[in-house]
Amino acid sequence: MEFTNKRTTLITASLLLVLALTQAVFTALYSAEISFSRQYAWGLEAVVFTLLVAFAGSAMVQAQNAQLGWSAITFSAILNIVQVSIGLTLFSTFGKVAGAVEGAQPLIGGVVSLSFMIYYAAKLLLGLAALVFGLSFIAKGGKAIGGLTALAGGVAMLANAILIIFGRDGFLPSAVAGASGMIATLILAICLISLNRKAD
Repeated sequence: MEFTNKRTTLITASLLLVLALTQAVFTALYSAEISFSRQYAWGLEAVVFTLLVAFAGSAMVQAQNAQLGWSAITFSAILNIVQVSIGLTLFSTFGKVAGAVEGAQPLIGGVVSLSFMIYYAAKLLLGLAALVFGLSFIAKGGKAIGGLTALAGGVAMLANAILIIFGRDGFLPSAVAGASGMIATLILAICLISLNRKAD
């Protein structure tokens, strides 16, 4: 099977769709206080992010245009691999140290803050990708989906930029950045599928 640009684009869009839906499910479970294994949840996301790096990177070098959008998706996935890896490997380790050693509490706080900083940067890049592909779709006549994608991307960029600049203790709740990034990812996936169909 040959991985043409169209096929690579479709696989990338599908991976983004999987990520948006899994994040929505995990968020709903967490909000409902239903216990689930973070190892499996974050492990699954890490696998999908790893595949996303390969396919979005491939699409980036195959693409005739919108390379900025493909670059943003690729590097967002790389950042997300790092962020999820920190959560999987360091949260529990530093949590145990902070619980056992007096005065070590700031250690876990620092690790969590680092993880969130990377998370916001990744969501900002996904917002940029949504903005790029949304504007591209508008230029090709897809005003409704293109406009919605560009808007969602702009909101995700702004929300996550605010949290990067002002921190999690600033005036904007962290959940707003996460939700805006998740929505932008979902709409971006739909936009990419629509652009792929329009190319036929």
